Amino acid sequence: MPKESLSEIEYEALANLRYRIRKFRQFSADAATRLGLAPPEHQALLAIKGLGIDGEMSVSSLAETLFLAPAAAMELTEGLRDRGFLTIATKPKHRIVVRLTDQAEELLRRLTPAHLYEIREMAPELMQALRALQDHRRMEMAAWMQ
Repeated sequence: MPKESLSEIEYEALANLRYRIRKFRQFSADAATRLGLAPPEHQALLAIKGLGIDGEMSVSSLAETLFLAPAAAMELTEGLRDRGFLTIATKPKHRIVVRLTDQAEELLRRLTPAHLYEIREMAPELMQALRALQDHRRMEMAAWMQ
């Protein structure tokens, strides 16, 4: 792999982007905690709601989405089931799927507007950092091609 030197602009943009992502993650964790959810629990509920098919998601898909080992995903879903946020069912071929309960849907209805507001507030800064990374690389490519 060729060594490319990064510019100060790229370091600054990357650091800014990472900062904004951490800031959002902290906001999200605080909001979920205030409603009695651990951050991974909130992420699981949101993944099932937003990425599930027909209102359900397999535990293996949830594990993949959340970058968890299958056993950890199963433990997470069982905990959410025990708290009344999920139902767990076994489908053909031993496929285990989860579905949100009305209680989980209500929690997401309470959490999601604040998250969308926060993302929309941060969007200009996030886009600026991404644009700086993208535009700088384009300028380098254009200079190289001449």
